Amino acid sequence: MESFFELVSRRQSCRKYLNKAVEKEKIIQCIEAARLAPSACNSQPWHFLIVNNKEMSLKVSECIRDKIMNKFTEECSAFIVVVEENGNITSRTGELVKNQDYRSVDIGISTEHICLQAEELGLGTCILGWFNEKALKKLLKLNKTKRIRLVISIGYPENTEVRKKIRKDISEIYTFIE
Repeated sequence: MESFFELVSRRQSCRKYLNKAVEKEKIIQCIEAARLAPSACNSQPWHFLIVNNKEMSLKVSECIRDKIMNKFTEECSAFIVVVEENGNITSRTGELVKNQDYRSVDIGISTEHICLQAEELGLGTCILGWFNEKALKKLLKLNKTKRIRLVISIGYPENTEVRKKIRKDISEIYTFIE
């Protein structure tokens, strides 16, 4: 069995997908991983809209790509659109009292759970924050008051070779306070 460290070392953003549909069962397994993610006061402030038919995927791609960004999404067979929900009264009160944005943190955690589960299943993902939210909400018939926080492209990667990760040296990202 692969270790967690091996899984996170292998996971990377995928921008080239095979022309192959992702099985519903695999997407549901990714959503189950997100469901199990921790959240402030167990508020679970997320809802996932799954787009997995080619025609609708192309329309979603039109809302995500432009002249310089996300052109690769045209080739993507599925998307998971991450919609922010209000959460519960306890977490919302905590956000006000502590001046913290717990919902965004929680959504980030659940999104990474999706991506790690997808990687384990042999799927590639890319977390996208660049999109036309107004057009995407209209396409998906979302209430204007809802917020789309992220979109995840998901599919079978064209290339499974792990690229060299360019990261800060570990000594640059921590400090022991003794």
